[in-house]
Amino acid sequence: MMQEPQPHMTREIYRKTKKKKKLRLKKGAFVLLFVIFLSLFIFSGYQLLKWHQDNQKIKTITDDINEAITVVEHDNEGELINPPENKESDYWSYIKVPFLEVDFTQLLQKNSDTVAFIHVENTNINYPVVQASDNSYYLTHAFDKSRNDAGWVYLDYRNQLDVLDDNTIIYGHGRLDTTVFGSLKNALTKSWQSNKDNYIVRLSTPTSNMVFQIFSVYTIEAESYYIRTTFTTPEEKEKWLQTMKERNVAPIDTEVNVNDKIITLSTCQNNSGGRIVVQAKLIKQEAR
Repeated sequence: MMQEPQPHMTREIYRKTKKKKKLRLKKGAFVLLFVIFLSLFIFSGYQLLKWHQDNQKIKTITDDINEAITVVEHDNEGELINPPENKESDYWSYIKVPFLEVDFTQLLQKNSDTVAFIHVENTNINYPVVQASDNSYYLTHAFDKSRNDAGWVYLDYRNQLDVLDDNTIIYGHGRLDTTVFGSLKNALTKSWQSNKDNYIVRLSTPTSNMVFQIFSVYTIEAESYYIRTTFTTPEEKEKWLQTMKERNVAPIDTEVNVNDKIITLSTCQNNSGGRIVVQAKLIKQEAR
């Protein structure tokens, strides 16, 4: 006749079984955490490698462009745009800035979407500008139309450059290596802002050359107000201009009014939707 297990033996078996289960759970949790961390490590490594490859491709494309094109400066008063009555205004010194003229022959052969060439003082922004039928394509494609998360510098699809809208917008990613619009953040620094020679944006197109005077530099959360392109009434535009001026964080006191044509440069500041914005008004142009 078999002897029934004693209560203390039953408790001992239960404790051992429970201990084994805990060990299995701990081992399973450890394996799961290891797999998660390994996956994150591999993913991060892949992302870092891709980021580096994208940046290298952008630099290669940029070097190729710089070797292929001719960019010259030339002094010409051109047509003065909306000159202020105040003869003490900085406008009268900025109109002496030479035009930037670019030979678009090679650029258009490389990419028929090319619409302009932009230069911003004391930044790395010295790029051809492209335009697609939407504002998404060149977020993920380089100048040669290859897939690239660095994207390229591009004009808002709603704008045209032959006859400027109230507000013309040019975008580019804020890359950490300062390619594309990554160096636009220079405009937020005291060293950049302390040099008044930096307050100029030059744009060249196949039909005209233009010089813009910066009037506002700021950061803002993502919104649609600052990237409006047209206004239905002068009052509406005046209110918009006042808002843009009030956002300015640089020591600039540039006069703007409803007759001014504005260019807005926009890039991402962070992954939370912040934007770095530089806005300027057209002060002179010439036909080509």
